[in-house]
Amino acid sequence: MDSIYFTEEHQLFRASFKDFLQKEVVPHIEKWEETGIIDRFIWKKFGDMGFFGIKYPEVYGGLDLDLFYTIILLEELQKINSGGFAAAIWAHMYLAMTHLNAEGSEAIKQKYLVPSISGDKIGCLCITEPFGGSDVAGMRTTAVKQGDSYIINGSKTFITNGILSDYLVVSAKTNPELGNKGISIFVIDREAAGISATKLDKLGWRASDTGEIAFDNVEVPANQLIGEENKGFGYIMQHFALERLIMGVNGHARAEFALEYALNYMSERQAFGRSIDKFQALRHRIADLYTDMEMCKTFNYAVAYRLNKGEYVVQEATMSKLRSTKMADEVIYQCLQFLGGYGYMEDYPMARLLRDSRLGPIGGGTSEILREILAKIIIDKKEYKEVT
Repeated sequence: MDSIYFTEEHQLFRASFKDFLQKEVVPHIEKWEETGIIDRFIWKKFGDMGFFGIKYPEVYGGLDLDLFYTIILLEELQKINSGGFAAAIWAHMYLAMTHLNAEGSEAIKQKYLVPSISGDKIGCLCITEPFGGSDVAGMRTTAVKQGDSYIINGSKTFITNGILSDYLVVSAKTNPELGNKGISIFVIDREAAGISATKLDKLGWRASDTGEIAFDNVEVPANQLIGEENKGFGYIMQHFALERLIMGVNGHARAEFALEYALNYMSERQAFGRSIDKFQALRHRIADLYTDMEMCKTFNYAVAYRLNKGEYVVQEATMSKLRSTKMADEVIYQCLQFLGGYGYMEDYPMARLLRDSRLGPIGGGTSEILREILAKIIIDKKEYKEVT
């Protein structure tokens, strides 16, 4: 399967990125997991190595590489066993930066995208609200036009990089009476007056800074509007396909890591005079889990291939996230069981993997919401179309 989607250049990139992670990231993971703060130096190292720019245009300092370099980056990030660190990186690269690149003006790209690629600025995407959850159209944050500025009031929550980021990509209603057709997107500097943030205490993703953010009469220049006014909902939906595929890929990658670790452990763990990977009940369960993981992985690669060609894969990406995140939870739960009491110990990776994985079916649209989206497509024949 690798030969279908990955060239020799892809494999060289994987080896290089894996080596980078082992040397520059892994030695600091335990500290970041404990403090919940990722040191600033690593962002700059990612930028210097070109990792933040792999999918972005060369004119802004990127490498303009195909989507399978992104797949490699996501997979290897999952295999250092810090869902929080991985989330901080991809939330910057593929949530905040995606909007800057796709809809931002040239001035916005120069001011925010260029330093984001170089690792000099960190971004976050602010959509979810305390009373809205997955209901994007029901957001209450408003942006009222006053002269050459907008005045933003409201709040956002569960925002990855919500505390330490340098800028915020924020959705708000510029025309509330139009519902989801009245949403716009802005980029706002962290130091803007009226912004406050509170760090949230999470079950998993401990290394990432997740925040609740309040906007109290925050004045934003009109030229900080991303794209066109009142078209924000379409932009958000447009990019959800990539976000959902990312979370699907994350799911199959962490499940693969869990299985590899469990298989190695089982080959060394002795019970009743033989290694436990020789017991039929465990062998057959491994066979089932590995099959589930490989089916999700194969599907995710196929969706990535189509997305890389420019196809609008909202249905398939939704299926990717729905199935792969559920699969990852089930695989990791069972892999923890394979380790017995050691699986429950913090000195082994499964406890953290279990906590980190549990966010998969929640973040980026809950599984319940995804099922309803798919039901509308399959049963009601609803069509989701690209923004033009």
